[in-house]
Amino acid sequence: MSWVFLVAAILAEAGATMSLRASDGMRKRPWIAAIVAGYVVSFGLLSLSLDHGMPLGVAYGIWAATGIALTATLARAIFKEPLTRSMAAGIALIAAGVLLVELGAAH
Repeated sequence: MSWVFLVAAILAEAGATMSLRASDGMRKRPWIAAIVAGYVVSFGLLSLSLDHGMPLGVAYGIWAATGIALTATLARAIFKEPLTRSMAAGIALIAAGVLLVELGAAH
């Protein structure tokens, strides 16, 4: 169940971040509720994931790395923001680091 909460936390965080971008620097007021709700829900779900036994280092690492990758990909698709090879390599390095943390936590 901790994984279900973690995946939902990642999706909520990515949605909040995309809403933050759509708000145009908080100038588009209707997005503020989506931003606040998304981040509150995301942290609540991350907390539930931890409460169900997922180690903090693993949960936070996966949450952060997946959030970065998902947000960068969505920003490219929705807002036509750049996603260069260097950026993709950075995302891959983050993912590799999280994998190492998770593998290390298994021992």
